[in-house]
Amino acid sequence: MVGGGAAGMMAAVFAAKQGAQVDLYEKNEKLGKKLYITGKGRCNLTNNCEVEELLRNVRSNAKFLYSGFYGFTAQDAMEFFQEAGLALKTERGNRVFPVSDHAYDVTAALERSMKALGVRVHLNREVERLLIQDGEIQGVLLKEAGASGGSRKGSSRKALADAVVVATGGLSYPVTGSTGDGYEWARDAGHEVTKLLPSLVPMNVKEDWVRELMGLSLRNVQITIYNGRKRLYEEFGEMLFTHFGVSGPLILTASSCVGEKLREESLRMVIDLKPALTMEQLDARVLRDFEQAPNKNFKNVAAGLFPAKLSPVMLRFSGIDPEKKVNLISRKERQQFVESVKNLELTLTGLRDYREAVITKGGVRVQEIHPSTMESKLVKGLYFAGEVLDLDALTGGFNLQIAWSTAYLAGCAAAAALE
Repeated sequence: MVGGGAAGMMAAVFAAKQGAQVDLYEKNEKLGKKLYITGKGRCNLTNNCEVEELLRNVRSNAKFLYSGFYGFTAQDAMEFFQEAGLALKTERGNRVFPVSDHAYDVTAALERSMKALGVRVHLNREVERLLIQDGEIQGVLLKEAGASGGSRKGSSRKALADAVVVATGGLSYPVTGSTGDGYEWARDAGHEVTKLLPSLVPMNVKEDWVRELMGLSLRNVQITIYNGRKRLYEEFGEMLFTHFGVSGPLILTASSCVGEKLREESLRMVIDLKPALTMEQLDARVLRDFEQAPNKNFKNVAAGLFPAKLSPVMLRFSGIDPEKKVNLISRKERQQFVESVKNLELTLTGLRDYREAVITKGGVRVQEIHPSTMESKLVKGLYFAGEVLDLDALTGGFNLQIAWSTAYLAGCAAAAALE
């Protein structure tokens, strides 16, 4: 096994369960480094839903995952962790977390399972490349460890193996060790790697006024993203303003849907701050507020509609003098104000980089992988699992379920091939 993240550890467990002798090589000083920061440190490890719902939330190559998701379901993943001593809970949207709310406990459960099965874990051991001869895997070439535990430059040794599972992750959060090594090895083995993009990632915005709202979270809003007049994405939920633009669950999901287009050109995003009300209903509410306090200044009455940080911005967009008495505001002015509340516009100019991306979109072309085993169609004994493959999904535990399911198939198949 190459890679000690979610997929690598799970593949190691199931290969060992089949009776294989497993060595796991991880270049970091500890396992599961990326798992520690998933779900804001809580680790949303799967989504407690049926297979068809899992598939609906996959953005790339969902059909490829039929064997994986049916072979190792979300419920199978939950049972695995519970049997490994990890208590789970299911929250809103069927998101599954450890009861402890500590991502560390997910990694600890996997480590306990590997230890019980005799998996040999090699930390601070970096793989330089795959060893392939005559279309068959021979093992890996390791960078020899130096005295301090790190890899010694210019020194290497062979680690022979009858099967190799590559589970090195993507390019997202490179500080955790996800630096794209698996993509290079796949290319060297003759595989195509599709275009790579940061995904589930915040987005940059052109307008300077968003900086005034930095740190403001908006719940129960609706965003719609357009390319010209064409609607690309529309959803209801929670978003966050930052010093560079926008983030939060709504935005991360949107990035998965519009990211490729956003790499080519700017897009228009419209925020409906009051999606539960129609334009007419909101106008009636504003009019009622005006009539209840006719001698108050507009800024004082309008403030009740927004969080404190947002009020100054919305007052500017209204075009109405903040000191104007509401009984002097015309019907046209009021309706223009209502229009601005229902249509707050921003210009999206690009994605943030891999340092802030939850996952990588793109990867090893799945048409070159056997979907029931995760084995390469080009190199016998070479398997891929997890984010290194061209598979990605929306937030909610779906991407980790991809890791568990593909790792299960890869681990079982790799062990079975040795019999």
